[in-house]
Amino acid sequence: MTDRRPTDTPPSPATGLAGLSAIAERYDAILCDIWGVLHDGAKAFPAAAQALRALRKTGKAVALVTNAPRPDYEVAAQLTELGVAPDCYDAIATSGDVSARAIASRLPSKPFQIGPDRDLPLYDAASRMAGVEIRPVALDEAGFVVCTGLVEDTVETPADYEAVLNACRAKDLPMVCANPDLVVYRGNQLVYCAGALAERYEQLGGAVEQSGKPYAPIYRAALAMLEKAHGVSLDPARVLAIGDAMHTDIAGAQNMGMDCVWITTGIHREDFHGRDGALDAEALKQFFADQDRPPTFYMGRLAW
Repeated sequence: MTDRRPTDTPPSPATGLAGLSAIAERYDAILCDIWGVLHDGAKAFPAAAQALRALRKTGKAVALVTNAPRPDYEVAAQLTELGVAPDCYDAIATSGDVSARAIASRLPSKPFQIGPDRDLPLYDAASRMAGVEIRPVALDEAGFVVCTGLVEDTVETPADYEAVLNACRAKDLPMVCANPDLVVYRGNQLVYCAGALAERYEQLGGAVEQSGKPYAPIYRAALAMLEKAHGVSLDPARVLAIGDAMHTDIAGAQNMGMDCVWITTGIHREDFHGRDGALDAEALKQFFADQDRPPTFYMGRLAW
């Protein structure tokens, strides 16, 4: 699905919200991003978790949709450790699970891994789907490459991967990108993600299959999970997506025909919030004016 607004109609300005309770009755289901909305990689945001809990109490279906390159159960365990309880959501759709299906579908070709060992459970998920064990192999044995991120993302940049990306390109290996995010905040530090390496690989002429937001497969997976859990068919026009990244969360939702809430204190926070956390209203106004498709709503942080 695509945005249905006629091209000759000027975009409507985004509406600021104090909380989701003001608009909840318009929607049957919620697709909520995790990193930047529910937590920052170091600590959870209690008000955001409470907002999702309140939505579920009113009967709304809630799926978490994340570009984490890991299976859903790994993400659920991390959320629990951070204090986001399972009663906040019905299902989790991860880029990792979409990637696992892509890996399994490429058998008997073998994957070469670019990314840290913490992402290896991705291959456990792919192995279960395929019914055979799948593990990364050396580059000279590989038929494709899987990129889950930078190995030492707190100190490395995409420039550190130029040699390995060129080596993959020399073999004409297609890439499965398990996390289309370009950057995220981990606490107060901005770190690069797999999407930045995939972007560079495409610049080198490599073919990339993207598994997460803003691409349709992860949204279809999330909707299917909620439809199965609640026994209903969901109209995207009555589904609200929440996220902090314009390039992935907001663009992906708009491409699916969904309304969206943009969280301003996430990945774009340095552009719109000063050191005291106050919102720069003029910068925000100009930002919306520059967008072909502004978000439907915006909030500083997710709240009920």
